[in-house]
Amino acid sequence: MHPSAERFVDRAREQYGVEIDVHEFPEGTKTAADAADAIGCEVAQIASSIVMSVDDGLVVVVTSGANHVSESTLAAHFDTPDESVSMADAEQVKDRIGWSIGGVPPFCHDAAVPVLFDETLTAFDTVWAAAGTPEAVFPIAPSRIRELSEATVLDVAE
Repeated sequence: MHPSAERFVDRAREQYGVEIDVHEFPEGTKTAADAADAIGCEVAQIASSIVMSVDDGLVVVVTSGANHVSESTLAAHFDTPDESVSMADAEQVKDRIGWSIGGVPPFCHDAAVPVLFDETLTAFDTVWAAAGTPEAVFPIAPSRIRELSEATVLDVAE
């Protein structure tokens, strides 16, 4: 197992008492479509952790791989102008969240950041989330993601 995936597994066990069943795909799962193809599930079953910059702070949005994050919805939620919301850059994500883009899990972040949860994921019993690298994913119930990440439910889809 990749060292970053091992680190995620260890942190999930230590912080939450959760055992993570990591599945690694050498061909990569960087995009939701790549992950769905590798796993053999619908794109909508991919729980993508998208890191957004909002007023110079970071927010993790856990959304269905079939959806796009609405920047204007985030701006309204955080009561800030639309132009203050954007995708976080790779360096910010790695430095503050602790994981590389494409491998950000929905919980076990280095910094305490707000997590928003797209309720459309609850249409499935099991979804697949990143496990610390762009090649590693794990199955989990959407309700567990929401619980473990202490996420706020918000309709974030465009």
